[in-house]
Amino acid sequence: MSGPDRRPRRRLNQPREQVLAAAMATIAARGLAGLTMAGLGREVGMSSGHILYYFGTKDELLLQTLGWSEEQLGADRRAALARRVPVRERLDALVDLYLPDGPGDPRWTLWLEVWNRTRTADDAARERQLDLELAWHRDLVALLVEGASDGTFRTADAERLATRIRALLDGFATHLVVGLPGTDLAAVRAQVAEFLDETLTPA
Repeated sequence: MSGPDRRPRRRLNQPREQVLAAAMATIAARGLAGLTMAGLGREVGMSSGHILYYFGTKDELLLQTLGWSEEQLGADRRAALARRVPVRERLDALVDLYLPDGPGDPRWTLWLEVWNRTRTADDAARERQLDLELAWHRDLVALLVEGASDGTFRTADAERLATRIRALLDGFATHLVVGLPGTDLAAVRAQVAEFLDETLTPA
Protein backbone atom coordinates (compact mmCIF):
# COMPACT_ATOMS: atom_id res chain seq x y z
CA MET A 1 0.00 0.00 0.00
CA SER A 2 2.80 2.38 -0.90
CA GLY A 3 0.70 4.80 -2.95
CA PRO A 4 -1.52 6.26 -0.18
CA ASP A 5 1.35 6.45 2.28
CA ARG A 6 3.26 8.84 0.04
CA ARG A 7 0.38 11.32 -0.17
CA PRO A 8 0.21 14.19 2.38
CA ARG A 9 -1.74 13.05 5.44
CA ARG A 10 -3.85 16.22 5.44
CA ARG A 11 -5.31 15.19 2.08
CA LEU A 12 -6.20 11.73 3.37
CA ASN A 13 -7.79 12.46 6.73
CA GLN A 14 -11.20 13.63 5.57
CA PRO A 15 -12.03 10.90 3.01
CA ARG A 16 -10.45 8.29 5.25
CA GLU A 17 -12.64 9.33 8.19
CA GLN A 18 -15.72 9.22 5.97
CA VAL A 19 -14.93 5.73 4.73
CA LEU A 20 -14.14 4.34 8.20
CA ALA A 21 -17.29 5.83 9.72
CA ALA A 22 -19.38 4.49 6.85
CA ALA A 23 -17.80 1.04 7.19
CA MET A 24 -18.63 0.91 10.88
CA ALA A 25 -22.19 2.11 10.23
CA THR A 26 -22.62 -0.57 7.56
CA ILE A 27 -21.40 -3.31 9.90
CA ALA A 28 -23.81 -2.05 12.58
CA ALA A 29 -26.75 -2.04 10.18
CA ARG A 30 -26.10 -5.08 8.00
CA GLY A 31 -23.22 -7.03 9.51
CA LEU A 32 -19.93 -7.89 7.83
CA ALA A 33 -21.72 -9.68 5.01
CA GLY A 34 -23.19 -6.35 3.98
CA LEU A 35 -19.81 -4.61 3.80
CA THR A 36 -18.60 -4.51 0.20
CA MET A 37 -16.23 -2.09 -1.48
CA ALA A 38 -18.90 -1.19 -4.05
CA GLY A 39 -21.56 -0.58 -1.41
CA LEU A 40 -19.17 1.40 0.73
CA GLY A 41 -18.22 3.49 -2.26
CA ARG A 42 -21.85 4.37 -2.88
CA GLU A 43 -22.22 5.43 0.75
CA VAL A 44 -19.36 7.93 0.55
CA GLY A 45 -19.56 8.91 -3.09
CA MET A 46 -16.39 7.14 -4.21
CA SER A 47 -15.66 4.31 -6.59
CA SER A 48 -14.59 0.98 -5.14
CA GLY A 49 -11.27 1.53 -6.91
CA HIS A 50 -10.82 4.82 -5.09
CA ILE A 51 -11.40 3.11 -1.74
CA LEU A 52 -8.89 0.42 -2.68
CA TYR A 53 -6.44 3.16 -3.53
CA TYR A 54 -6.66 4.44 0.03
CA PHE A 55 -6.69 1.08 1.81
CA GLY A 56 -5.17 -1.43 -0.59
CA THR A 57 -7.15 -4.47 0.58
CA LYS A 58 -10.30 -5.28 2.49
CA ASP A 59 -8.13 -6.67 5.30
CA GLU A 60 -6.47 -3.27 5.64
CA LEU A 61 -9.84 -1.52 5.55
CA LEU A 62 -11.12 -3.74 8.36
CA LEU A 63 -8.02 -3.22 10.50
CA GLN A 64 -8.13 0.55 10.04
CA THR A 65 -11.87 0.58 10.79
CA LEU A 66 -11.19 -1.34 13.99
CA GLY A 67 -8.45 1.11 14.91
CA TRP A 68 -10.78 4.03 14.27
CA SER A 69 -13.50 2.42 16.40
CA GLU A 70 -11.02 1.80 19.21
CA GLU A 71 -9.93 5.46 19.10
CA GLN A 72 -13.52 6.50 19.79
CA LEU A 73 -13.95 3.96 22.57
CA GLY A 74 -10.52 4.78 23.97
CA ALA A 75 -11.68 8.33 24.65
CA ASP A 76 -14.64 6.95 26.62
CA ARG A 77 -12.35 4.58 28.52
CA ARG A 78 -9.91 7.33 29.46
CA ALA A 79 -12.77 9.50 30.70
CA ALA A 80 -14.17 6.64 32.80
CA LEU A 81 -10.79 5.82 34.31
CA ALA A 82 -10.10 9.48 35.14
CA ARG A 83 -13.20 9.76 37.35
CA ARG A 84 -12.58 10.38 41.06
CA VAL A 85 -14.31 7.23 42.26
CA PRO A 86 -12.99 4.07 43.99
CA VAL A 87 -10.73 1.88 41.89
CA ARG A 88 -13.23 -0.99 41.87
CA GLU A 89 -15.87 1.27 40.30
CA ARG A 90 -13.41 2.22 37.59
CA LEU A 91 -12.56 -1.44 37.03
CA ASP A 92 -16.26 -2.22 36.64
CA ALA A 93 -16.54 0.66 34.15
CA LEU A 94 -13.67 -0.79 32.11
CA VAL A 95 -15.39 -4.17 32.08
CA ASP A 96 -18.64 -2.59 30.88
CA LEU A 97 -16.83 -0.80 28.05
CA TYR A 98 -14.93 -3.96 27.12
CA LEU A 99 -17.96 -6.22 26.74
CA PRO A 100 -20.25 -6.12 23.69
CA ASP A 101 -23.79 -4.82 24.07
CA GLY A 102 -25.18 -8.11 22.79
CA PRO A 103 -25.49 -10.26 19.65
CA GLY A 104 -24.14 -8.59 16.54
CA ASP A 105 -22.38 -5.77 18.39
CA PRO A 106 -20.54 -4.08 15.47
CA ARG A 107 -17.26 -3.42 17.30
CA TRP A 108 -17.00 -7.00 18.48
CA THR A 109 -18.17 -8.37 15.12
CA LEU A 110 -15.26 -6.50 13.61
CA TRP A 111 -12.83 -7.72 16.30
CA LEU A 112 -13.76 -11.35 15.61
CA GLU A 113 -13.26 -10.89 11.87
CA VAL A 114 -9.88 -9.20 12.31
CA TRP A 115 -8.79 -11.92 14.75
CA ASN A 116 -9.79 -14.55 12.19
CA ARG A 117 -7.83 -12.83 9.42
CA THR A 118 -4.77 -12.51 11.66
CA ARG A 119 -3.84 -16.08 10.78
CA THR A 120 -2.76 -14.97 7.31
CA ALA A 121 -1.72 -11.39 8.15
CA ASP A 122 1.85 -10.15 7.94
CA ASP A 123 3.88 -9.28 11.02
CA ALA A 124 3.22 -5.55 10.71
CA ALA A 125 -0.55 -6.06 10.71
CA ARG A 126 -0.29 -8.40 13.70
CA GLU A 127 1.70 -5.79 15.60
CA ARG A 128 -0.90 -3.11 14.88
CA GLN A 129 -3.68 -5.37 16.12
CA LEU A 130 -1.66 -6.21 19.23
CA ASP A 131 -1.22 -2.50 19.93
CA LEU A 132 -5.01 -2.10 20.02
CA GLU A 133 -5.31 -4.92 22.54
CA LEU A 134 -2.43 -3.71 24.68
CA ALA A 135 -4.13 -0.35 25.24
CA TRP A 136 -6.81 -2.22 27.23
CA HIS A 137 -4.20 -4.39 28.93
CA ARG A 138 -2.13 -1.44 30.15
CA ASP A 139 -5.17 0.30 31.63
CA LEU A 140 -6.24 -2.91 33.35
CA VAL A 141 -2.77 -3.46 34.80
CA ALA A 142 -2.70 0.11 36.10
CA LEU A 143 -6.02 -0.40 37.90
CA LEU A 144 -4.85 -3.65 39.46
CA VAL A 145 -1.62 -2.05 40.65
CA GLU A 146 -3.47 0.94 42.09
CA GLY A 147 -5.99 -1.29 43.87
CA ALA A 148 -3.24 -3.43 45.38
CA SER A 149 -1.28 -0.40 46.54
CA ASP A 150 -4.22 1.14 48.43
CA GLY A 151 -5.38 -2.18 49.91
CA THR A 152 -8.57 -2.49 47.84
CA PHE A 153 -7.24 -5.55 45.98
CA ARG A 154 -5.01 -8.34 47.17
CA THR A 155 -1.38 -8.22 46.04
CA ALA A 156 -0.79 -10.21 42.85
CA ASP A 157 1.24 -10.25 39.65
CA ALA A 158 -0.75 -7.53 37.85
CA GLU A 159 0.49 -8.44 34.35
CA ARG A 160 -0.41 -12.11 34.74
CA LEU A 161 -3.76 -11.35 36.37
CA ALA A 162 -4.68 -8.81 33.68
CA THR A 163 -4.00 -11.45 31.02
CA ARG A 164 -6.35 -13.89 32.81
CA ILE A 165 -9.08 -11.26 33.19
CA ARG A 166 -8.85 -10.30 29.52
CA ALA A 167 -9.07 -13.97 28.51
CA LEU A 168 -12.22 -14.30 30.63
CA LEU A 169 -13.73 -11.17 29.08
CA ASP A 170 -12.83 -12.29 25.56
CA GLY A 171 -14.52 -15.64 26.11
CA PHE A 172 -17.71 -14.13 27.46
CA ALA A 173 -17.66 -11.42 24.79
CA THR A 174 -17.49 -14.04 22.04
CA HIS A 175 -20.48 -15.86 23.54
CA LEU A 176 -22.42 -12.61 23.68
CA VAL A 177 -21.66 -11.33 20.20
CA VAL A 178 -22.53 -14.63 18.48
CA GLY A 179 -25.71 -14.91 20.52
CA LEU A 180 -24.91 -18.16 22.30
CA PRO A 181 -28.24 -19.43 23.71
CA GLY A 182 -28.59 -18.80 27.43
CA THR A 183 -26.01 -16.00 27.45
CA ASP A 184 -27.02 -12.42 28.18
CA LEU A 185 -25.15 -9.29 29.20
CA ALA A 186 -26.57 -9.08 32.72
CA ALA A 187 -25.57 -12.67 33.50
CA VAL A 188 -22.10 -12.13 32.06
CA ARG A 189 -21.58 -8.98 34.12
CA ALA A 190 -22.64 -10.87 37.24
CA GLN A 191 -20.23 -13.73 36.55
CA VAL A 192 -17.34 -11.36 35.85
CA ALA A 193 -18.10 -9.42 39.05
CA GLU A 194 -18.14 -12.67 41.01
CA PHE A 195 -14.76 -13.68 39.55
CA LEU A 196 -13.27 -10.27 40.39
CA ASP A 197 -14.62 -10.46 43.93
CA GLU A 198 -13.15 -13.93 44.46
CA THR A 199 -9.83 -13.01 42.86
CA LEU A 200 -9.21 -9.48 44.12
CA THR A 201 -10.75 -9.28 47.58
CA PRO A 202 -7.95 -9.23 50.18
CA ALA A 203 -7.84 -12.31 52.41
